Amino acid sequence: MTAPADLTAYRRPPEQVMRLARMGSAHPTRLSFLRNLLRRMQTEGWTFDRPVWDVNPQGVGRAVYRAIGPNHTYSLVAFAHDLPDHMRSDRVIATAWDATFALFDGTPTPADLDRLQANVPLQEAGRISAQELTLARANRSVRLFAHVVDRLAQGQQPDAAEVDAVGYLMRTTAVYGSGKFGAADRDTIAHRPEFRGPFQVEMLSVWLIRSFTVDLVEHLAAARGGPTAVPLDKTLRRRLGVGNSTGLGMAPFLIKHPTLLNNWMMAREEALARIRALPQTTPTTTAAFQTAIQKAIQNATTWTSDHPIQIAKLADLRADLALIAAQGVPTDPYPWNTLWLWAETTLTLEGQEALLAALLEPHGLLIDGLADCMDADEAKAFPLDGSKTVAHLRTDLARHYAWATTTDYTQPENSARFWYVSEEKLEPRLGERYDEPGAALELPIDTGRMAAALATDLAHWPDDTPIAHVLLAHPEHRFIARRVQQSARFPYAEIRENLIAAGTLPIDMLRCKLAFFGASHFDPRSDRWVRIALFQNQPYPQDLASEGPL
Repeated sequence: MTAPADLTAYRRPPEQVMRLARMGSAHPTRLSFLRNLLRRMQTEGWTFDRPVWDVNPQGVGRAVYRAIGPNHTYSLVAFAHDLPDHMRSDRVIATAWDATFALFDGTPTPADLDRLQANVPLQEAGRISAQELTLARANRSVRLFAHVVDRLAQGQQPDAAEVDAVGYLMRTTAVYGSGKFGAADRDTIAHRPEFRGPFQVEMLSVWLIRSFTVDLVEHLAAARGGPTAVPLDKTLRRRLGVGNSTGLGMAPFLIKHPTLLNNWMMAREEALARIRALPQTTPTTTAAFQTAIQKAIQNATTWTSDHPIQIAKLADLRADLALIAAQGVPTDPYPWNTLWLWAETTLTLEGQEALLAALLEPHGLLIDGLADCMDADEAKAFPLDGSKTVAHLRTDLARHYAWATTTDYTQPENSARFWYVSEEKLEPRLGERYDEPGAALELPIDTGRMAAALATDLAHWPDDTPIAHVLLAHPEHRFIARRVQQSARFPYAEIRENLIAAGTLPIDMLRCKLAFFGASHFDPRSDRWVRIALFQNQPYPQDLASEGPL
């Protein structure tokens, strides 16, 4: 299956795509990073084992899970701890966890395991080496973890409604990579095909953690129940993922990596455009699409939240999925495009983005190759061309930043917040400009305000002036001038919203990024942090070889 030559009429423009309300309605797709990882390992015939399981009846000890690929072997080293209930916290400032992990490059020796055992449980207070690729920690979902252990120990299966209500046995509170705390730098592994794509090493870590969580509850149940205990039913096991609590630390990433964000968005938008441009469907793709909608309906049924914003979104989603199912696949020429145009005039943003995910499912042969386009050589995009003229910069500002230059940033509601890094945990935080100190330490997240200031200062320069001359006089504009030039080449690089406005919802940025990871069941706990699940309804390592196409 090949893509049509000209997709211009079918590609959604950045003005439509790069708005927070739409980004905050994103759903995982077959181009999500965890799906890309699983497809690669399945295609390449990776094998998996658990060479170490040294966990006592109280659930304390260590284990090793290996992923063996055609060129490299990776081992998740897991440490299980006895954590009192009062010490369990999702906050990044926590100092103890139910489990801690490191992804080891290769197969660890007993000496490696002893070294890691002296450091990994300490997390930030310890140090790992370039032999480790990630550092992670997780806490039990007390409610579901205890329920599953109790039931299995009694020879019974856990309540399916409880499993669906929580969706995971443990949730990670951090998965660090890319050189943090002594781990291997990204550059040392980026050349490996399995890690070329974004966040593949982190996704592998979380996937193996998922296996550990199930093995641990079965181990504890067997220790408690003896011969009465039973393993977890395979269907219920499949419905469990790994939870995650994610806060503001993730949001600035999308601002700091504009070319990477562009490539993620571009791949997804290219995929949608290719599908919309297909002149006809087939019985196979029609059936697969209908299956995808039914799975989305089932997912929406088990997706719960107590947050008012998400409750409203879920109501929209469920109503829209029912409309999509009733609408069916049109029989006109270009049926997918007809369905999409209907959705844009009929459905909410939640429904439209859910439809996008469902449309991608049947078209793997057409779009899966786009996963290889989602990384970025950010160094190549970084240089600022000072020979370009003021006229060029004005044109780019008008084309890509009109949303920013028409805003009055002197109004308090348009500059109500500021982003900074906390001294205690070195994590991004959001302050209230007119109520809290610290605005002098503001991070350059206010791209809209910076673009407006650049446009104002450019008014005094002739069109034919090289940008270099302007930046010599106004070096404070170098950051935004570079971004404006990048936006001309990478149209989906900039979030087209005022990110310091009073009404900005950081969770929209979090959901966008997490959807690309492959997260599901977004459950905001405030406008600044969210709980999600990863790898729900995906195969386990032992099932990957026999799984159907992913």
